[in-house]
Amino acid sequence: MHGQFVWYELTTPDAEASKKFYPRFTGWGTQPFDKDYTMWTTGGVPFAGIFKLTDEMRQQGVPPNWMAYVEADDVDATVNKAKSLGATVVAGPGDIPNVGRYAVVIDPQGAAFGVYKSVRESGAWDGTPVVGRMSWHELMTKDHEAAFKFYSALFGWEKTGEMDMGDGNMYLMYGQGGKMYGGMFTQFGDMAGMHPFWLMYIHVKDVAKAVEIATKAGAQVHRPQMDIPGGSIAILGDPQGAGFAVHHESAPAAAAAQPAAKTASKKSAAKKSAPKAKTKAVAKKAAKPSPKAAAKKKASKKVSKKKAAKGASRPKARANKKAASKKAARPAARKRPGKKPAKKR
Repeated sequence: MHGQFVWYELTTPDAEASKKFYPRFTGWGTQPFDKDYTMWTTGGVPFAGIFKLTDEMRQQGVPPNWMAYVEADDVDATVNKAKSLGATVVAGPGDIPNVGRYAVVIDPQGAAFGVYKSVRESGAWDGTPVVGRMSWHELMTKDHEAAFKFYSALFGWEKTGEMDMGDGNMYLMYGQGGKMYGGMFTQFGDMAGMHPFWLMYIHVKDVAKAVEIATKAGAQVHRPQMDIPGGSIAILGDPQGAGFAVHHESAPAAAAAQPAAKTASKKSAAKKSAPKAKTKAVAKKAAKPSPKAAAKKKASKKVSKKKAAKGASRPKARANKKAASKKAARPAARKRPGKKPAKKR
């Protein structure tokens, strides 16, 4: 459905190390796409990918990071609207034959995200918390009210709640059809002046165990475990420096628990401290590059998408400096004209 989160991509300097790190506490599996790209799976279904961060990209200021793709009914129309709203398109729109259409966009304040439409049923996340998938999508930005207007116009996201984190710093929650997708807030304190970025929360069975396992495997804790109404969260950085968070529900029967200030009650005092989990260290680890750096990254990435088993789609961006001078990076699948997409369904 238009506006749902449909795919995620980890860009990391050590893909092989990442393949060993995340499954330790997430239960994820891996499935090869080709010699350069591996997909993450949960329950045997691909939902994300791994792309290697090259030395060239690092020299351009690109950090290890996670990026999300949002489903669109019409990628071209969505991209044109994004541009009319002040966004910058740095890759696509482009086709992956028999798979889907994609684009990579930098929002007006500098945060990067992808847009994707599969030719088949996508398996996009509908907002229902599921262990093994992302369960919350949080945007730290320069002006959360302006950001919400942008994304609401683009994807039809609705404001589902808002709360005061203290000193007038507001945290806005958004979603669709009664389901909550995440939250967004304006940078403050030590975070002021940092590049806007999206932080993804992974839904795990037990945050404490996940943190223990992750730290033993080399992760850094940027925000220790904190209980919130209906669950618990923690924010970390993986051994290569990509920021992420973990979340669990303590009351599965309750209506959709929401990490980082996640609850139906706007007045909950416990929620006020959740977004403060964003420490300076977290922001530095998880932050996307500046608009210029991000543009260099995404415009130079060639994108390849495969249709996942059981209807899940899987876009991916690939680095290619020479393609940066062109209008958009070419998908990896089209770089190999004689090669058929692997394991397409």
